[in-house]
This record gives sequence, structure tokens and C-alpha cells, in this order.
Amino acid sequence: MRAAVSSLLGLSILCTSAWAVETAPAPAAAAAPAPQTLPASKPKAAPAAANPNAPVLENKALTAEQQAQNKALQEAKIKALVKDQHSRLQQLEKANLEALAQNQELQLKNDSLGVQVQVLQSERSAQMFLYGAATIAAGVLLGFLIAGYVHTKRRRQW
Repeated sequence: MRAAVSSLLGLSILCTSAWAVETAPAPAAAAAPAPQTLPASKPKAAPAAANPNAPVLENKALTAEQQAQNKALQEAKIKALVKDQHSRLQQLEKANLEALAQNQELQLKNDSLGVQVQVLQSERSAQMFLYGAATIAAGVLLGFLIAGYVHTKRRRQW
């Protein structure tokens, strides 16, 4: 975002400086026809002097027209850049909103999976506790049976 703002600001500064430079040649082109009029005493020098000045004036007029066209082209490019940046900004905002929504969904899934893991861990620990209790109960029962069997066997031997 900062890059876009700084580039647009730079372009606007360049355009304003270009406009300031372009306004100065226009009055010079308007003032240029005055030297074209020569005194009547030099009729042969007038056509010779007029020929070099005419292309210069046409070049200046063309350059002014070209400058106006260049200015219009630059403005069109700037407008296209602004539209492009605006469309990119909208695309980025849309992608950002989608990413935020997806992030929220994933956080909810992560939370629910975390709860499921805790439930499974508690079930596993409860299951291990029951296995331990069953093992102890079976050991105690087996101990009583073995003790009773040994005790009755000793009575028979006497």
C-alpha cells in the first residue's frame, strides 16, 4: 500500500513539474513570428532568412503539439495506472477478506480439534485407569483363589 501511494505521489510530482516546464515554451512560440518580418531593403535576404525560420517555427509548433499530445498521453497513462492500482487494491482487499474468513474457519476447526484431543486424552487416561483397576481386582481375586487352594491342600495333607 505504501509503495502504491509513494509511486502515485512521485508520478503526480513529475507531472506537475512537467506541466510547469511545458507552459513556458508556448509563449515563446507565439512571440517567434515577430522576427520573421524583415525590412523591405533586403528582399533577397528575406527568403533566405524565412526558410530557416519557417521549419524552426513549425518544429516549435509541432513540439508544442507534441508536448500537448505527450501530456495527454501521460495523463491517460496516469489514469490507466490509477485504475489499475484501484482494481489491484480491490482484488487485494477481496483476497484479504477471503483469507481472513478462511483463517477464522481454520481457527475454529483448530479449537474444535483441540477439544477433541483433550477428550480423547481424558478417555484414554480413564481407560488406562479402568485397565489398572481391573488388573488389580483380577490379581486380588487370583490371590484369594490361590491362597484358598493352598490352604485347603495343606489341610488335606494333615
